[in-house]
Amino acid sequence: MTTSLVTGANRGIGLELCRQLAARGDRVLAACRNSSPALDALQVEVLAGVDVADDASVATLAHRLAGTPLDLLVNNAGVYAHTALDHLDLAAIRRQFEVNAVGPLRVTAALLPLLHERSKVAIITSRMGSIGDNGSGGEYGYRMSKAAVNAAGMSLARDLRPRGIAVAIIHPGMVDTDMGSPRGIPPAESVRGILARVDALTLERSGAFWHATTGEVLPW
Repeated sequence: MTTSLVTGANRGIGLELCRQLAARGDRVLAACRNSSPALDALQVEVLAGVDVADDASVATLAHRLAGTPLDLLVNNAGVYAHTALDHLDLAAIRRQFEVNAVGPLRVTAALLPLLHERSKVAIITSRMGSIGDNGSGGEYGYRMSKAAVNAAGMSLARDLRPRGIAVAIIHPGMVDTDMGSPRGIPPAESVRGILARVDALTLERSGAFWHATTGEVLPW
């Protein structure tokens, strides 16, 4: 049985990832700060109290899972706060960096002893982290933090390749979630695309920045 761990599992894309992974027979470890009724209703193992921006919290997660081999780690937890040039909330920018950029690196490093040859790591990023694709400006904290996690993902792909661990950097699309847009696609459609990219991931493709639903390789 495949064992998959998802961060930010209590709602939105994370919740749907847990639902679809469980439906296909995975043992799902659902990490989140606080659970939700929807998550509790799934046949998954809920690991509440996990804050990816807190060193001690992530260390506790690693301790709780000691000896549990992970086949798939999905770094999904993220935050968004609007930041414009004429209203730079620097605290909000720093928070987005801690969660969106440092969080996936912190979690992956802490859980590295649980990963093995043929494990896969997925980082749920955003097209807004693409410098080449930025045609509208603004959203400084979100764009900068997602560009940073893209860079971290590429370094992880390089560093983990000798261990036989592949890394996917995935834009989920514009998704209709609390953090996304009501004009977006349903979470179920996005997650089907995310899992298609994960399933297609090989060491040769490790480090690619993919659009989940189209399979397009996005510009940095």
